[in-house]
Amino acid sequence: MDLGAAMTREWLETNGLGGFSSSTIIGVNTRRYHGLLTAATIPPVGRMLLLSKLEETLVLDGQHYELSSNKYPGVIHPQGFQYQTGFRLDPFPVFTFEVEGIKIEKSVFMVQGKNTVVVQYELIIGGSPSPESQPKNKGRSIEVASQTDSFLKFEIRPLIAFRDYHSLTHENGALNSHVEMEKGLTTVRPYDDLPELHFAHDDCEIDTSGYWYHNFEYAVERERGLDYVEDLFCPFSMTFDLERLGSFSIIASTERSKIRSANHCRDVENNRRQALVRTRLPAPAARPSAPSGGGTPLIQSLITAADQFIVSRASGKTIIAGYHWFSDWGRDTMIALPGLTLVTGHPEIAKSILAEFAKHVDQGMLPNRFPDAGEAPEYNTVDASLWFVEAVRSLLQYTDDYEFVRAQLYDTLTDIMAWHVKGTRYNIHVDTDGLLFSGEPGVQLTWMDAKIGERVMTPRHGKPVEIQALWYNALCVMEQLAEKFGQKAIKKSYKQISKSARLSFDRLFWNEETGCLYDVVNGDERDASIRPNQILAISLANSLVSKTRAKSILRVVERELLTPRGLRTLSPTDPQYRGRYEGDASGRDSAYHQGTVWPWLMGPYITAYVKAFGKVASRKFASEWLNNFQPHVEEAGLGQVSEIFDGDPPYTPRGCIAQAWSVAELLCAAYEDA
Repeated sequence: MDLGAAMTREWLETNGLGGFSSSTIIGVNTRRYHGLLTAATIPPVGRMLLLSKLEETLVLDGQHYELSSNKYPGVIHPQGFQYQTGFRLDPFPVFTFEVEGIKIEKSVFMVQGKNTVVVQYELIIGGSPSPESQPKNKGRSIEVASQTDSFLKFEIRPLIAFRDYHSLTHENGALNSHVEMEKGLTTVRPYDDLPELHFAHDDCEIDTSGYWYHNFEYAVERERGLDYVEDLFCPFSMTFDLERLGSFSIIASTERSKIRSANHCRDVENNRRQALVRTRLPAPAARPSAPSGGGTPLIQSLITAADQFIVSRASGKTIIAGYHWFSDWGRDTMIALPGLTLVTGHPEIAKSILAEFAKHVDQGMLPNRFPDAGEAPEYNTVDASLWFVEAVRSLLQYTDDYEFVRAQLYDTLTDIMAWHVKGTRYNIHVDTDGLLFSGEPGVQLTWMDAKIGERVMTPRHGKPVEIQALWYNALCVMEQLAEKFGQKAIKKSYKQISKSARLSFDRLFWNEETGCLYDVVNGDERDASIRPNQILAISLANSLVSKTRAKSILRVVERELLTPRGLRTLSPTDPQYRGRYEGDASGRDSAYHQGTVWPWLMGPYITAYVKAFGKVASRKFASEWLNNFQPHVEEAGLGQVSEIFDGDPPYTPRGCIAQAWSVAELLCAAYEDA
């Protein structure tokens, strides 16, 4: 096995609450976020990494074979990957090992709606479980008095962290090593202010001797210039008679109540995931003929990936922006909503998300972020509310449910528009020319929001191009809604502002010299940086540019920004261009929007291309560029699409291994345009 390649391929399991389970395909944790159970204690946030991993040893006729792998200073120890013969998603992570002709299969999955992870081990004979390998004491839960005569045993040592998932833990005297035991259930609570962790398990011997493991190293954290060394505690060990049992399971959960059998949980989860790709996709106005069975292999992969981002918040739903470290962000949620919920045939989830976020609108602004610890939301974005309006438009495109919008969202929409007209936080207001102004010193309000200390890397104060596109689109949407709901006076006011905004945009934003749009206009200043933001002036439902100008913009973007993994955030010819996203936090943030490739931009780019050149002429083009992502779903976060890529070849994936708007925009483009 190629150790280096294996350590860059990561799997992800989620539970619909914001919790997750994740590691590399050989079980070496390379991130502080890797672990078997990260629980969302205040769904979808309050995430605590409770169970880091299970150390595994096969005991064959008295000989010990370590199946685990860990990175310690200067060494991988033990080297269980040498016994690993395979890894697959079927549909969840399945690991296969072979020792002296003995084949073991291990699978990991989470239980939806619970902070629970299930790990199953099975003795494989002849390539599949034999009838004799099924548990002989299924449903029983007793500790075996002695297994010393067994030919084949399996030892498990849980390693716990019990920490905020952004942090690391080290040996300390505050840890309570007490272990509670009853039939089939072993419980630990190392710290009084953190949840109990319960291990439901099949028949085994338990040794409650506890001890620390020191100096685990997380290679990716080291590369990112962050703390990367951790200690983990083993509170007890379990020894299973694999020869007698044939298979066994461990269910780690924050819930004490009895989980139904591991096999039952597995069947339920298998059926749930199979139903995802069997969903008949809806037929929006943009595509009157919808495929059944989930479409192409890429679409099937993306539909499965999409499900991992949909999580609970209070009584409604929301969208996790990315794994491993993002919570639900307003901007990301609204951009991702159409692809993750409407394209996949779940408008009820879209409605729940929109209704939930509407509750949090304040002074016409949607929250930019819900903090991890559950504090008050942050309002520091100029575009999230405008994306909210676009998400409502998309809902209507797919469902035609004007009654829901009138009853649940219209008052919020009108409130948003009113605040933008009269002015709200951060000097966000409609200027006399009908365009939307925003910005204050030291504040980053657009999606290009990197900040190092007090230095905003791309401040973009004034009138950013995509904000004008979103503002004009919102005005047009609201004009249409006002007409639908019989509010003629309000319709007229929206129409007047939109007309003014369009005329001003035509006058101020066209750069004749480059044949594309300025990125920001601020008074007499014009930012001629070639960035992808101008694409939204074409791709949104209500476009701001003519087809002639659209074609010119697309030619510039294709020449300067287009890559097989999305659009660069800045032209390589610009002195500020950074082609590699690497180094410490400062180095990464300085490249975040200065050349780094973002795959979510491929969605609007393809939509813009189709609008400019026509669907018939563009469909082959769209399919070919989308197909570039098929190899990617097997190279980083398996089955997922990364947050970003280097701007320079070979376009190495970076950032989060699974990003909501990356998946969503590719789904929209693949379904609506390809």
